[in-house]
Amino acid sequence: MTAFTSLSRSLCAAFLGLAAAAVPTGAALAQTAYPNKPIRLVVPFPPGGGTDMIARTVAQKLADQNKWNVIVDNRPGAGGNLGVDAVAKSPADGYTLVMGQTSNLAINPTLYPKLPYDPIKDLVPVALVSSSPIVMAAPINSPFKSYADVVAAAKGKPDALTLGYSGNGTVAHLAGELAEDAAGIKLRHIPYKGAAQAMTDLVGGQIDLYMSSVPTLLGQVRNGKLKVIAITSAKRSPQLPDVPTLAESGYKGFEAVTWFGILAPAGTPAPVVAQLNKAINVALQQPDVADKLRSEGGDVLGGTAEQFSQLLRAEVPRWAKIVKDSGASLD
Repeated sequence: MTAFTSLSRSLCAAFLGLAAAAVPTGAALAQTAYPNKPIRLVVPFPPGGGTDMIARTVAQKLADQNKWNVIVDNRPGAGGNLGVDAVAKSPADGYTLVMGQTSNLAINPTLYPKLPYDPIKDLVPVALVSSSPIVMAAPINSPFKSYADVVAAAKGKPDALTLGYSGNGTVAHLAGELAEDAAGIKLRHIPYKGAAQAMTDLVGGQIDLYMSSVPTLLGQVRNGKLKVIAITSAKRSPQLPDVPTLAESGYKGFEAVTWFGILAPAGTPAPVVAQLNKAINVALQQPDVADKLRSEGGDVLGGTAEQFSQLLRAEVPRWAKIVKDSGASLD
């Protein structure tokens, strides 16, 4: 699993000494008069998933602490491309933002030959928010207790076990592909448009397995409807301490982490980006927000806009190699 370099170490290096971007002068802020109308935060996935939960948590805190009107707007479709593209083509005034993530910012540029936006050229990073490992879950009454059980069953009946995930080309999709490759098995993939229907099918036993970020699944796990049998982080999750990592399960070096961050259209004034970055960092440092994100299985990030930009520029080529090695491609 050499394709999975240690993102956790990269994040630690990138965000050492969490610091907000420089605050613009009072004169500059007065000149921009920002914000003086509602801010729209686009979530490029349906309600109910991990991205939606993270966006709503941050949006609510931004509204509470700054008295801003922050509206979450779910714009799903095409693996997150529709929502991201809508923001990339919006006026660069700071009133339309997007909660992007690894899949639609770092993976899709290689996965989709005709992607309608360039995440590097058409968007400006504002602030990283959170990161989360990917987990493999099964219905609570499933006979699978570990990834070894899945491997044994799949080798007995290739292409029979079903594996769901939310959208082709997501981190969950590619993590599933690489987990299969590592074990030498073949599962039957079932892509969903969002997490809500997938959760219903998984709990009901219509699919055997599901790959997703921890925040998406943790509620159903705590309710006793699902169980997690493997996790893709380098270390075990504090929220799932009894679940072994794939690296522990015999696949040394396996790691896949998805990150979430807020971006604006390219050309958004630097003072506006700086003001947003400062407000987001303050929000992430509030105990209730940090506890909420961590309780749902995520890690709180934050940091400067430049640190987010550096990570994005590093992640696009890293995931390009993983996509090409997997052979995945979408029109």
